[in-house]
Amino acid sequence: MAIRKKAKKAKAKSKHASKKVVKLKSKKPAAKAGNGLPRPSSKPYGAAGKALDGIKILDFTHVQSGPTCTQLLAYMGADCIKVERPGVGDITRGQLRDVKGADSLYFTMLNGNKRSITIDSKHPKGKEILERLIKHCDVLVENFAPGALDRMGLTWDYIHKTNPRMIVASVKGFGPGPYEDCKVYENVAQCTGGAASTTGFREGPPLVTGAQIGDSGTGLHLAFGICAALYQRTRTGRGQKVFTAMQDGVLNLARVKLRDQQRLAHGPLTEYSQYGEGVAFGKAVPRAGNDSGGGQPGWILKCKGWETDPDAYIYFITQAPVWEAICDLIGKPEWKTDPDYAKPPARLPRLKAIFATIEEWTMTKTKFEVMDLCNAVDIPVGPILSMKEIAEEKSLRDTGTVVEVDHPTRGKYLTVGNPVKMSDSITEVKRSPLLGEHTDEILSKVLGYSAKDVEAIKASGAITPPDKPAKAEAA
Repeated sequence: MAIRKKAKKAKAKSKHASKKVVKLKSKKPAAKAGNGLPRPSSKPYGAAGKALDGIKILDFTHVQSGPTCTQLLAYMGADCIKVERPGVGDITRGQLRDVKGADSLYFTMLNGNKRSITIDSKHPKGKEILERLIKHCDVLVENFAPGALDRMGLTWDYIHKTNPRMIVASVKGFGPGPYEDCKVYENVAQCTGGAASTTGFREGPPLVTGAQIGDSGTGLHLAFGICAALYQRTRTGRGQKVFTAMQDGVLNLARVKLRDQQRLAHGPLTEYSQYGEGVAFGKAVPRAGNDSGGGQPGWILKCKGWETDPDAYIYFITQAPVWEAICDLIGKPEWKTDPDYAKPPARLPRLKAIFATIEEWTMTKTKFEVMDLCNAVDIPVGPILSMKEIAEEKSLRDTGTVVEVDHPTRGKYLTVGNPVKMSDSITEVKRSPLLGEHTDEILSKVLGYSAKDVEAIKASGAITPPDKPAKAEAA
């Protein structure tokens, strides 16, 4: 009996000891701070990886709105796999081409930091590759014409069933409503989003702006939505649809005009120059020339050299807090106490004459001299910078806002770098990919196809150009 008890104790002791050994060998969980996040990295700032490292983007975009979005995500570190049709590719590769036989700047400036794979989505093997990519990636981004993705068989139900964690992000022209099936381009978006009706001079027609607020502006909105969906996925574990309409994006950027539309119901818009001129307002927000949208009277004035230089101008704001400084600077100190000029309400009917007097002063100086003199006394002004001046501006090169990139077929070109600067996620701007440049690499290293499989796929025609290249479908 005693022997049995001793044996039992020894066995228990041995079992307990073995548990201890296992416990010692097991890995400790990663250290967490009190809020559940990892402890701060000990790596130097800028050396801890990029913001979106590990995120994989399946890029079905073309032209401008979608590529703007995916390029921003790629700048932030996401692995962006651009899917293109064999022998055709993104339609902008050949649009507005300036170097014969090379991808156009239209394409290269919107598709940096991406990898390109060519796939025939109608080919059975091509469909298999796409399915593997859907399983592999975190986000699918597309800006096809309405219904095009569904016609490819890539419905939300199919994608979500294949990869429940995938986020499907889309740009379309309009949201649900009478126009949702219509195709939209940049200027159409500017017109339907309210920007064109409020741009230009009162006596002239509506104007579109040179800034691509319809295409690139909507791409920016979509990138924000994707990042938000990725963050939510860390809590829910599932993907969702992210949708941005170009009309909505433009309206968001023109929101101050919707503000003014509501104010108009309660009386004239006193900060608009037409009020000071005694011109009656209509039922809708008018075009206001170069009036400031912030409520401060402003105008674009000529500077020295304007006769031969179309950009020798400066934007000048007669802001109330710096009115006295303006008077001193332009040689009109008496305006500081003159009842016709001293207060903003008194100045309103005289704005044209006031700006004409200020312009007499600005015309004696270059736009940069005006800027230096005004900034010294806190008067806000903005020189009209030409694209040539922006391209050659050293400070923009130094900050990575304008970047020179080397391309294998077109040589060096300038592109716009990441407009978002982050101290711990350094952006490296890389050139755009050649058509299908990374097809083999993606098939083998990303999707795990063997060398034999890759050769078979090539022979099948799933990734090679058809006999007669089809036209790419524009959004």
